[in-house]
Amino acid sequence: MPREIPAQLWVSALLRRANGAGAFATIVNRGDEQRGDVLVKVTRARGEAELYAPAFNPEGPTEFERLAAEDEADVDALVAKRLKADRDLWVIEIEDREGRHFLTESVREV
Repeated sequence: MPREIPAQLWVSALLRRANGAGAFATIVNRGDEQRGDVLVKVTRARGEAELYAPAFNPEGPTEFERLAAEDEADVDALVAKRLKADRDLWVIEIEDREGRHFLTESVREV
């Protein structure tokens, strides 16, 4: 999420994009309204899931990275670990048959 946009506004836009495209998106954990980082969990059928987190990029535009996780249980474990370390973290869950993340930022593989 761009640093100059409040987290709450960025999350609202993501939810609108996802829900408007026929997916179901919801806030699982509400973080700091201004500066909280955002994790985006995307689930598909049969327990398939992916997790996207902001990538460290101090000099350029915000990027996200897809974190390595094999299934929904692995994704949930990563989310729990990050929440334990950062209580200001937003967690958004998107349920989409096609596995779309609806991020407008670039996404890189880890």
